Amino acid sequence: MASIPLTTATTSTTLPSLRLRSSPPLRRLQFNNTFKPLKSVHHSSISSFSPLPLSNLISKRHSLTVKASSASVTPAPSPAPPQPWQGAAIKPLLASIATGVILWFVPTPEGVSRNAWQLLAIFLGTIVGIITQPLPLGAVAILGLGVSVLTKTLPFAAAFSGFGDPIPWLICLAFFFAKGFIKTGLALLAPAIPSVSARAGGIFLPLVKSLCVACGSNVGDGTENKLGSWLMLTCFQTSCISSAMFLTAMAANPLCATLTLNSINQTIGWLDWAKAAIVPGLVSLVLVPLILYIIYPPTMKSSPDAPKLARERLAKMGPMSANEKIMTATLFLTVGLWVFGGLLNIDAVTAAILGLAVLLITGVVTWKECLAEGVAWDTLTWFAALIAMAGYLNKYGLISWFSQTVVKFVGGLGLSWQLSFGILVLLYFYSHYFFASGAAHIGAMFTAFLSVATALGTPPFFGAMVLSFLSNLMGGLTHYGIGSAPVFFGANYVPLAKWWGYGFVISIVNIIIWLGLGSIWWKAIGLW
Repeated sequence: MASIPLTTATTSTTLPSLRLRSSPPLRRLQFNNTFKPLKSVHHSSISSFSPLPLSNLISKRHSLTVKASSASVTPAPSPAPPQPWQGAAIKPLLASIATGVILWFVPTPEGVSRNAWQLLAIFLGTIVGIITQPLPLGAVAILGLGVSVLTKTLPFAAAFSGFGDPIPWLICLAFFFAKGFIKTGLALLAPAIPSVSARAGGIFLPLVKSLCVACGSNVGDGTENKLGSWLMLTCFQTSCISSAMFLTAMAANPLCATLTLNSINQTIGWLDWAKAAIVPGLVSLVLVPLILYIIYPPTMKSSPDAPKLARERLAKMGPMSANEKIMTATLFLTVGLWVFGGLLNIDAVTAAILGLAVLLITGVVTWKECLAEGVAWDTLTWFAALIAMAGYLNKYGLISWFSQTVVKFVGGLGLSWQLSFGILVLLYFYSHYFFASGAAHIGAMFTAFLSVATALGTPPFFGAMVLSFLSNLMGGLTHYGIGSAPVFFGANYVPLAKWWGYGFVISIVNIIIWLGLGSIWWKAIGLW
């Protein structure tokens, strides 16, 4: 038991020892209610010592204990929460790398150059990365281009040549136009435009996005399925169908007509195309949205108050503002150039740049807002990368080798022309997974497949028309297969896996409609 000595130069005394812990030794003190007084001592700091009741001592003792405990225990600082991993998702990244590496070391088939095979490995690895998304799509595409340059598979200029293609820029500009529509609150519909990219991006995307926002279906807040997911996917699939219905509905359709003329010396006219496509096209336009409504339904089933709300909002808007008038005039200017630009030698992307210039100069859309459209720049990046890689697969001869291999295989089966043509059609259709452009696919494979189909007994004009229609419908398979795909996918309402999954389902629906019901109609009009 510790003692507290009090000493001076002349005298000293010792106070009774006090324990700060509660314990039985209190009994050893052997006093009743009070401490006995000590003799007076002379000390500069102690003048007297009064008797202290035991109850007070105990009270003091406990208070001292609490104070000592609270003073000596310092709460440890809480550890900072671990920062989430900001890099690539490891498993999808490994899947992408493994795909490319495995194919890279597969022996090169006879008739295929080493560069073409290596580029195919990089292309498929990039496609797997775009599907599994270990990084944002643009980042995956840049990595793919980087690997192609690093391995000397493509020179730098070739790897980034897709950024010189007008289609990715047209899609990017479409997002800027959509920004103008949303800012001004306008959503106008225009006549048919001879470019699926321009039609989807310049007209339908602003309209659809405005409608989704007005109905409370937004990206990133969990309301995508309220309306936007179904609407974006439906608009995309129907854009592929409408492109297949008219000769002037997609820029690559005249290419089909030109290659048909060169191959079988027969001309596909505008009326020929429209008459053959009108019945299966209308059936597809009715059934595809209905099927998507069943398998991918919006949570918002009806809006009976929509007309009333629309009237109220229009009344609140009052007369058109200056920005709304400018936006409307710019729309008509741009659409007019899209429709009649051929007469003035003005292409679609030039018309879009002119329209954007008007919006920037007048302040309807600012350049800062354009820079903030991350989806637009991301879409430009990955779409341009895929166009470059797919284009050089064709230039390196891989596509022609594939076409010749298919032709030899089907020709050697000894089947009827109907079955042989059916196999050719399916191979032509689903090989579009390897293309980021309808025009590139048509240019690489249309002539070879038409020639073989004709040689196997397929009526030449019938074969040309079917391949022409499917050259549009196959664009619905992926988010990069046709110009309208990046536009609607880039709105971010539909996850990539669902986009591909439902794209495959609708491809089967379209094939059944066009080759089933369509064949009956084509027989009726004497196409075969």
